[in-house]
Formats: sequence, structure tokens, C-alpha cells
Amino acid sequence: MNQSATIRRTGRKFEQVLQGARQVFLADGFEGASVDDIARAAGVSKATLYSYFPDKRLLFVEVATTECQRMAARTLDLIDDSAPPRQVLTIAASQIVPFVLSEFAQQVFRICVSERERFPELGRAFYASGPEMGRARLAEYLGLAAGRGELAIEDIELAAEQFSELCKTRLWIRAALGIQTDFSRAEIDLVVKNAVETFMARYGV
Repeated sequence: MNQSATIRRTGRKFEQVLQGARQVFLADGFEGASVDDIARAAGVSKATLYSYFPDKRLLFVEVATTECQRMAARTLDLIDDSAPPRQVLTIAASQIVPFVLSEFAQQVFRICVSERERFPELGRAFYASGPEMGRARLAEYLGLAAGRGELAIEDIELAAEQFSELCKTRLWIRAALGIQTDFSRAEIDLVVKNAVETFMARYGV
């Protein structure tokens, strides 16, 4: 599936198609989402939809990666590379935890798992634009902080992955299994606080 070669990202209705697809994928999943329903939700014809995305898989990947990139951009706007680790990690965790618990992230995760045998590229694309990109950005900051002597880390990549996992403590598995769907600010703040405290206890100087 050659994504860059087949998606047309220009034209005034491109965003309409993305928004309509996002709505339908969230409601019906990947398999249940029909092109007719997506076109109807987007307010465009099927011909227009196909002119942008000739394959439903490409459309799903674009929806997932666009959402992840928006979240990453919001986080980057809040982070100052010169700020101390506790401050930066708190900001990062405050973005990561609500995102991984969001209806969008949970539905995309379920779709990637359910379609992994037939369309493994869906999971690869979501991983690259979400977890992998976030880990890389966090690792970049951790390397800078370690270079300044603010953190003592031997394996930067591993530490970045550990922090991401700390942000999934307790609540993510409940969301993934459908045990809990609504999370209070206090529950999220507790995970954020403990993720930062645990990380700093291990790597702080």
C-alpha cells in the first residue's frame, strides 16, 4: 500500500472527507464503515471520496496519523526543551494519559488489533505516527536533560518507552477491555503524578 503515491491531499473537500471518515470509523469500526456512509457523513459524493482516497485502508491510516500528529503538535507547543525534567514530564504525561484513554485512540487500537492479520499496515502506520513518534520526541528531550546532568540515564530509548508505559498504568487496560469508559480528572492526575514521580525516582539526579 503506497500511501504517499495514492492520496490526494489538496482540494477544499479533503478535510470534509477526513472528518466524515473519523466519525464513521469511530462509530462503526473499520470493517463496518462503508464508503457510502463515509461519503454521506462527509457531505461528498462517492466519486469525490475516491478521488482523494482510492482505498479505505488509506483513508483509515490518514485519519489515524492526522489525529496523532495533531496531538503531538499540541504537546510540542507546550514543551520547552530547556525546562527541568519534572516540569516537561508532567506536561507530556498530562497529554499522553487523556489521549490513550480517548474514544478515538481506543477505537483505533481495537481496529488495528482486529485487522492485524489482513491489513498489518494499519497497525504499523498507527504505531509509527503515535507511540513511535512520541517515544522519539521524548527520547530527544531526555537526551538533552541527561546531557545537562539533570537525569542519569544509560539507555535513553528504553527510558522513553518506560515513561510511556507508566502513563498507561491502571487506567489504560481498563479502557482497552471496556471495564471503564469514563475517567475523572482526579484519576488521570493520579496516574500523571505517579508516572513522573516513579520516573524521577529512577532517573532523577
